[in-house]
Amino acid sequence: MAPWMLPLIYSLIFLQYSPSSFAKFQPRYFPSSIIQPESRSLHSTNKLYKTKYFTQILDHFNYNPQSYLTFQQRYLINDTFWGGPKTNAPIFVYTGNEGEIEWFAQNTGFMYDIAPEFKALLVFIEHRYYGKSIPYGGDKKKAYKNSKTLGYLSSTQALADYATLIVDLKNNLTAIDSPVIVFGGSYGGMLAAWFRLKYPHVAIGALASSSPILQFENITSQYSFNNIITQDFRSESENCYKVIKGSWEEITETASTHQGLELLRKSFHICKNYISGDYLESWISTAFIYTAMTDYPTPSNFLAPMPAYPIKQMCKAIDNPRFGNDTFAKLYHAANIYYNYTGDVSCFNFLDDSDPHDLGGWQWQACTEMVMPTSGNNKDSIFPASTYSYMGHAQYCQEAYKVQPRPTWITTEFGGHDITRVLKRFGSNIIFFNGLRDPWSGGGVLKNISKSIIAIVEKEGAHHVDLRFSTTEDPEWLQNVRKREISIMKGWISKYYHDMGDDSHTH
Repeated sequence: MAPWMLPLIYSLIFLQYSPSSFAKFQPRYFPSSIIQPESRSLHSTNKLYKTKYFTQILDHFNYNPQSYLTFQQRYLINDTFWGGPKTNAPIFVYTGNEGEIEWFAQNTGFMYDIAPEFKALLVFIEHRYYGKSIPYGGDKKKAYKNSKTLGYLSSTQALADYATLIVDLKNNLTAIDSPVIVFGGSYGGMLAAWFRLKYPHVAIGALASSSPILQFENITSQYSFNNIITQDFRSESENCYKVIKGSWEEITETASTHQGLELLRKSFHICKNYISGDYLESWISTAFIYTAMTDYPTPSNFLAPMPAYPIKQMCKAIDNPRFGNDTFAKLYHAANIYYNYTGDVSCFNFLDDSDPHDLGGWQWQACTEMVMPTSGNNKDSIFPASTYSYMGHAQYCQEAYKVQPRPTWITTEFGGHDITRVLKRFGSNIIFFNGLRDPWSGGGVLKNISKSIIAIVEKEGAHHVDLRFSTTEDPEWLQNVRKREISIMKGWISKYYHDMGDDSHTH
C-alpha cells in the first residue's frame, strides 16, 4: 500500500533531502528501488484477473473544451467468487497507487484470499497517468511533456475517476445495490480513506493500510520517519546501529579522492560508470529505508526479493565477525540483502534510470500537492543529522516542472488537523492499519477516532503487511489483524443489508 513508492524510491526521487546536493531534493516515493529490472520477477496477474478498459474523462471539475478529452483507464476484475447482482453481493475495489496496477494487484492477496468468504467481486483500478492509463492517446511522452499536460494528474482527479468507474460498472452489471468497500495500501490507502470521506454514497467503507494521511504540514514531525527506521535497526542490534550511523563520515572522507572513489567502486561492486559519495550514500540509505518499510515476517518480492525479517539479516551481516573492522564490507553485504538477495546482479549501475513499475509520475505529485516532510534527522538518527528544506523542495520543483508546491492543499481538501475532533461526528466505516516498524506509521492514524473509524496498530507490522497474501508461516499477530479486519467489514455489510431491509444475508 504508500507512504508510498511504493513507493514509493523513488518511496516514494528516493533520495534524502540535503542542502549538500541539489539532486537530493528529489521527492521520496512510497515504493521503488534502483535494482536492475532484469533482477526482478513480476508475475503476471492474468490468471487471477481479466484486464478491461474504461473510457474516462480527462477533467472532472471543469467544462472547458479540453476537459472533455478522454483516455482509456485500465482496471482488473475477477468475478470467480462473486455472488452476483441478484443477491446484492459485495464489490471490493482497490484504489490504485502510483504505479502499474498489476504490480499492486499481485501484492494485495488479502482481497483475493477473502473474496470467497464474502462472495465478492474484485476490482483493481489503475491510477491515471500510471501503467497503461495514460491520457493524450496513451502517449506517455506527450502526457508527461510539461506542467500543462501533467496538470490533470492529482489525487482529486483520481478519486473522481474511481467514483465514475465504480458507478458505471455497477450500472452495467445491474448491481446498483451491491455494497462497495474500497481497499488501499500506502498512497492507495490514503486514497481509500479519502474516497470514503468524499464519496460515502459510492463506498460503504474503506480499509486504509499504512496510509500516512497525517504526514503533511506540521501535523507529524519531520523526524518521525527516520526515527522509526533508526529504532528498527537499533532494537535489532546496538552494534548494527552504531556501524551504520558511523559509516557516513567514512564514506564521505574516502570519496574525497580519486583513489578513494575507486576503492568504493570496488567495495560496493559498482559498474564502471560515474560514482560519487552522495550517490553511494543515497544508494545505501535507500536499502535501509525500504528494508525497514518491508520488514515482513515472511519472504517477499514487493520492492525486491527479500528474506523474512530482512532487518535481522542485514544486522547479521553487519555484526558478522569475519568482516572485522571493514565497514564497507559490512555495508555492502547488508545492502545486498535488499538489492541482490537472489545473487543475480554482478554489479550495480548508478546511471540506470529505468522505471520497471512506471512510478515516475510521483515526482509531479510530490511537486504539487503531496508534500510530505520526512527527511529530518536528529542527533540519534541512523542517518546524518539534517532538517527538511521546503525551499530546496520548491527549488527542485521549479527547476523540474516550473511549478511551486502547494503544501497546505491536502489538508485543505481532505483535512488532517485535529482529525479526531473533526471526523468523529461525520466520518464512519474506515479501518486504519499501521505497523509500527513501518516508517510511514508516524503519519498514520494510530488511535480510534470513533466506534466505526478504527485504528488497528501492530508493533511488529511493516508497510501494509495485512494486505499481502496469507501464508502458513504468518505469525499469530498478523492472522489476528486480518481476522479483526474481516469481522469489522462483515459488520459494515450486515448493517448495509439491514438498512436496505434485506436481512437474508448472513456474513
